[in-house]
Amino acid sequence: MKLKNESSKSKIVLFVFFVFVFNFSASAFDVNDINSTAATGSWKQDGKAFPKIAFEDAKKTFFDRDNLLLLLMAGGGSIALADRADDKIAEHFEKHRSIPRGLDYITDMAGNPGIHFAATGIWYGIAANKKDDINIQRSWIMFRALAVANTATLGLKLIVHNHTPNEHFLAWPSGHTASSFTVASVLDEFYGPKVGIPAYLAAGFVGYRMMDSGDHWASDVLFGGVLGYVVGHTIAGENKELQFAGFKIQPLVTTLHDSPSAGVALAKEF
Repeated sequence: MKLKNESSKSKIVLFVFFVFVFNFSASAFDVNDINSTAATGSWKQDGKAFPKIAFEDAKKTFFDRDNLLLLLMAGGGSIALADRADDKIAEHFEKHRSIPRGLDYITDMAGNPGIHFAATGIWYGIAANKKDDINIQRSWIMFRALAVANTATLGLKLIVHNHTPNEHFLAWPSGHTASSFTVASVLDEFYGPKVGIPAYLAAGFVGYRMMDSGDHWASDVLFGGVLGYVVGHTIAGENKELQFAGFKIQPLVTTLHDSPSAGVALAKEF
């Protein structure tokens, strides 16, 4: 296996630059141009409104202070993995493949962003045909979340432009993982932990598969998962606080052994 030779530190620098450019360009966009984010059930009307609504969704996601903190922390974790562990983890998986070929193929398909978009489109079409307003809105929100997550992922891939362990292009971050965690996060918002937890486990297995197959580094999977989680919860939650299986996610800054430390905490009121 050819070891990584890209500068991992460039990832977080380029990510910050990407967010800065996005925020600067977004400041010129008039949010009053958007009359409603609700779906009508008409492909033509919703398609026409989609670009502006998706842009507003992206602003809401990447302007949020807590979201940016989580993403920057994930970027820092990605750098740490790239510097200290990515090569070793990739070498381990290369020598110890654990997913059978058939399951590998199914998992790859299940985590494919194209499949997610297609399934969401079918969901929307069935709901629109039945005039089921609840599922029209839910499928519309899922489509919006997938669009933001996958557009951001592609943008970062094109900026960083590094290689996977098996020498494919556009490694960081993992698109399969980001899209799968977007789906899981939206489902968690819609249906709660009973659906959310199995969906997270499935998304996590997709991320594991990406490393097991050599399609991605561990650092790619880490950032992709956090990106999808943040986007899905922000867009589906309509400004609700980020939660994981009913627990509120809070940035944590504390002192450990007389040194400041940063992380995240899970909190729940009983």
